[in-house]
Amino acid sequence: MNFTTLHHQDTPLLIANVWDASSAMAASRLGYPALGTSSAAIAAMLGYDDGEAMPFDMLLMMVSRIRAVTTLPLSVDLEAGYSDAAEGIIGNIQRLLSHGVVGINLEDSRVVAGERRLEEASHFARTLTVLHAAFPDLFINVRTDTFLLDVEQPLAETLRRGKMYAACGAQGLFVPGVTGQEEITTLAREVALPLNVMSMPELADFSTLATWGVRRISMGNSVHSALQTTLNALLSGIRSTQTFSGVYRHADHG
Repeated sequence: MNFTTLHHQDTPLLIANVWDASSAMAASRLGYPALGTSSAAIAAMLGYDDGEAMPFDMLLMMVSRIRAVTTLPLSVDLEAGYSDAAEGIIGNIQRLLSHGVVGINLEDSRVVAGERRLEEASHFARTLTVLHAAFPDLFINVRTDTFLLDVEQPLAETLRRGKMYAACGAQGLFVPGVTGQEEITTLAREVALPLNVMSMPELADFSTLATWGVRRISMGNSVHSALQTTLNALLSGIRSTQTFSGVYRHADHG
């Protein structure tokens, strides 16, 4: 089953968001049907802030290592494209395609002076049109941050942007931060794109999300963050107990 078809089933695509070769191998062994990179997790692992602070070449290196250990379909979080111009984004996508990537996430917000801001929708839509013309077979999952940022009437603005992006060649709509039944069902009904939601503490279970019309579920950086909490607890336990007992207790239950 190809990557696009995975977004058009009754059961939502649960995508494993990975950040290195070992996480990709774990997801592959456990039967996940597809992988997506987490920009935040990769940046954190390499000591960068999220928001394109990491050089694109480092992202490309991680993609190459992930592709070296798995044949699963891989979508890459390209953030805002790692370029201000469509031509630059096209060049970056071409380099990703050389590693067998089948999809990208592209977001309509940018981090400017440490603050994430929404782009003007029509400007983003023009860029999207150019990218779709250049790569008609690439699954472009457009992320809009209307529910994460301080936007008045986020549902109405998401609907406006989602319909505009659908007309410009997007193949999926990713709305991180949306969790409410009314908002999710409205987006799934009104925007003619598979709806992608992201892990949040209050997000409904997967079967419920399916009945609401969700077609893709992402982990974001939640799994990577949870592992950092475990790592900190293990390292703290070694110092406080002056033994490695906690490490092996954890391994025995893993």
